[in-house]
Amino acid sequence: MSAPTIESTEAVKLRLDAEARLEAGSAPSMKGWSVGINALGSLHQLASTPENAVDALKLLHELQVYQVELDLQHEQMESTQRELAEDLARYRGLYEHAPVGYINLSPQRTIRECNIAGASLLRARQDELRGSKLDTLLAPGSRPMLVELLKRVRPGGPSDACEVQIGAGKDSCKVQLFVSATPSGGSFLVVLVDLKDRS
Repeated sequence: MSAPTIESTEAVKLRLDAEARLEAGSAPSMKGWSVGINALGSLHQLASTPENAVDALKLLHELQVYQVELDLQHEQMESTQRELAEDLARYRGLYEHAPVGYINLSPQRTIRECNIAGASLLRARQDELRGSKLDTLLAPGSRPMLVELLKRVRPGGPSDACEVQIGAGKDSCKVQLFVSATPSGGSFLVVLVDLKDRS
């Protein structure tokens, strides 16, 4: 079914729903909107002569149906907005509290976003990481491996992985980096898995 057909079907359904609600007296409230004074004046003038009264009533009915359609569309938009806000909160929660580190990395290897587990692995606060280069948080020997990994990953292609070391000395840890490129190629999606959790 083509887009115009879907739109016209939805418009017909909306109109039928509006007319049914208007007839049943269950139309949604007008959200404080009102018919303009000019429109009411024109309707009054049109209805003041018997030969135009029928047309005036038809026009009034059309205005009422149109108003109910607008109110129904407004209700639908508010409902959709609530659902989107709930979805966003749910996905944000899944991202933030995932048991593995997630990083959104720019093509220049700058951290755009990092979840709680990622910040913990990188031994920094999330707000400190934003804008930092991921390379600088890796052991010097691991930095070229990250650069090579990012060169291999292509938009729309498969993800790739390598093992790197974060930090140096007794505070260091080995992690597996899984990297994929966003379809647009505008950033890399990085998953960090602590290898000590796998031993």
